[in-house]
Amino acid sequence: MLKTVAAAVLALCASAAGAETYAIQAGRLIIDASAPARGPSTVIVTDGRITRVETGAVAPAGATIVDLRTKTVMPGLIDVHVHLTSDANLPWYETLRPKYSDSYAAVTGVKNALITARAGFTTVRDVGSSGTSAIAVRDAIRDGSVPGPRIEVSGQPLSMIGGHADPAVGLSPTLRDALEATPEMFTVCTGTEECSKAVRRLGAQGVDVIKFMATGGVLDPGDIGLEQHFSDAEMKAIIDTAHALHLKVAAHAHGAKGIDAAVRAGVDSIEHGTFVDAAGIADMKTRGTFYVGTLLAFRGAVQMVGKGLLQPSSEKKARQAFEAWGVGLNRAYKAGVKIALGTDAGVFPHGQNAQEIGLMVTKGGMTPRDALIAATKGGAELMGLAAETGTLDNGKSADLIAVDGDPLTDADAVTHVSYVMVMGKPIPMK
Repeated sequence: MLKTVAAAVLALCASAAGAETYAIQAGRLIIDASAPARGPSTVIVTDGRITRVETGAVAPAGATIVDLRTKTVMPGLIDVHVHLTSDANLPWYETLRPKYSDSYAAVTGVKNALITARAGFTTVRDVGSSGTSAIAVRDAIRDGSVPGPRIEVSGQPLSMIGGHADPAVGLSPTLRDALEATPEMFTVCTGTEECSKAVRRLGAQGVDVIKFMATGGVLDPGDIGLEQHFSDAEMKAIIDTAHALHLKVAAHAHGAKGIDAAVRAGVDSIEHGTFVDAAGIADMKTRGTFYVGTLLAFRGAVQMVGKGLLQPSSEKKARQAFEAWGVGLNRAYKAGVKIALGTDAGVFPHGQNAQEIGLMVTKGGMTPRDALIAATKGGAELMGLAAETGTLDNGKSADLIAVDGDPLTDADAVTHVSYVMVMGKPIPMK
């Protein structure tokens, strides 16, 4: 009773101060993906925050009414693995052209951020972009200059020499020497001291998370393969330095030994986790490490095979990874490992992100409800945003979407989004 009175007083005070209020009328309301849905309800949003939820369709005086009575209203989706400043299906050599500057990448990121928000994603984590391009996109959205989802960024991922994020891999010696002379190459590091220094430099740029390449990758032209890259000591130096700066760490990891080495070093999330084995799963469960499956990435990469878009070594690795499509996620799910939705958007076209939930069900063996939990509460917990988003509880940011059908039983429902609100601001859908 006291909570109800307090909420009413808060709403009245906000109204008196000229606050912006929305009444989101829902036919079905999912406050928390882990709990049963409510019937017809109204979510009251004032100055970007959820102030209360009423039963039925109510219309407070002075509020902007959003009629979604034929829809399911639910928490906005969260994708913890995107590349907003990149577009899919470009030939491997395309980004070597003069127009692909950091400035151009930032404009690309603004475009893709809006596409992603319209697809129902109100929070994303960009885990790989050139220079400070994604930082610029994040800040422009945060400051209200352009519409889009809440964004956390890693900036440029850390790579060993010749590793997955070494931009000089596959180039002539002349081009490689020129790249190594540029300041951006500080993210290619060797040894514990150098890797710690690289983390601190990224922290000084203002990143929200650190990403490093624990193993080889599919789309780089290198022939080293998909197993462990950084040494155990280098991984621990990266992670310990980041944690000292209060930054979480994501590890790109395909091969089993590289996955478990990153987990034992204290990483917060394993991205891809393609060939994770029993030891890696056991260590992830013990340490509370998140598994981020990026199942759409496998489909996106294989669709580029045989079209001249990838170099031969990449095509070979894409086929190897595709053979294990969904196996790692299924192992993690059965073992009770924490799971967050991540897609690797940018490897496939932005805006298709919600299809990941269906793949988590069909390939990963998850129930639609558990996949939806991973796509909302899982991502919020991994990103340290559980007190801010992931559910529609009172006091949280108004990050919500409207979809057709019941996403708690039908994984395809989230691909039909008709309304999106991010931090209390409606996203233009056209």
